[in-house]
Amino acid sequence: MAVGVLALQGSFNEHVAALRRILVKGVEIRKPEQLEAVSALIVPGGESTTMAKLAEYHNLFPALRNFIRMGKPVWGTCAGLIFLANKAKSGGQELLGGLDCTVHRNFFGGQFNSFETEVLVPELAAKEGGPETFRGVFIRSPAILEAGPGVEILADLSVPSDKSTKSITENAEETSQTPEKVIIAVKQGNLLGTVFHPELTADTRWHSYFLKMVGDANLQSSSSSIEGVPDDSQRPPDLPIYQ
Repeated sequence: MAVGVLALQGSFNEHVAALRRILVKGVEIRKPEQLEAVSALIVPGGESTTMAKLAEYHNLFPALRNFIRMGKPVWGTCAGLIFLANKAKSGGQELLGGLDCTVHRNFFGGQFNSFETEVLVPELAAKEGGPETFRGVFIRSPAILEAGPGVEILADLSVPSDKSTKSITENAEETSQTPEKVIIAVKQGNLLGTVFHPELTADTRWHSYFLKMVGDANLQSSSSSIEGVPDDSQRPPDLPIYQ
C-alpha cells in the first residue's frame, strides 16, 4: 500500500516520516498523474492560501477533486483541513470541498498563539488503543465552527482560558461571543480532518486510524459522488473562490 502526501508546501516530510514509522510507504505528490499510484492522500499543514496557489499552478484541483469523488480516503491536517472544507471564514482561497463543515482560519491567533494541549480522543483510543488523550500541537490552527449532520465529531476542545483574549475574540464571528468549545477533529465518509498536527508528535495513532479508513475504502470500492465536491468537468470558467 502506498499513501500519497501532497508535497507542495508545509509539513509533508513529517507525514512521510510518520508513515515510515508504521511501515507504510509515503509518496510525495506534486503532479496530477502521481495520484494514480496511491490508495489514499494526506494533505498536510502549512499555509493554505500558498498551497491553493501552488495546486492551481500545477493544475492539481481537477485530479484532487476526482480522487475524492472516487471514494479514496483523504486526510487534511491544519491547513489541509481548510482545503477539504466546504466553507472557510476569514480569508479566501479555492477549496477542494467535501467536508460538510465551516472552518475559521487561524482561529487561535498567529504563530505567537501556538500551543500544545492534551485532547480527549475516545474514538481514536477505542480503535487504536493507548491513552484516552492525544497531545495536540496547534500552530496557527483553524477551528471547525459548524459541522453538518453527516459529519462525525471525533474530538472537540474547550477554548483555553489563556486563549480567550483579544486574538481569539477577533477571530470569532463578529456578531457572536467566543464559543466555549470548538470542533477539532472530524470524519465524513472517506474524509478525515484534524485542526492540529499529529505528524509533529511521536504518537502515530492518527496515521494508523487513517490506514484503517484506507482498508475500509478498498473493501467498499465505493465510486459514489461526495456532496460538496465540485465537478470540474462542469466547472464554469470563473468559479468563485469559496468564502
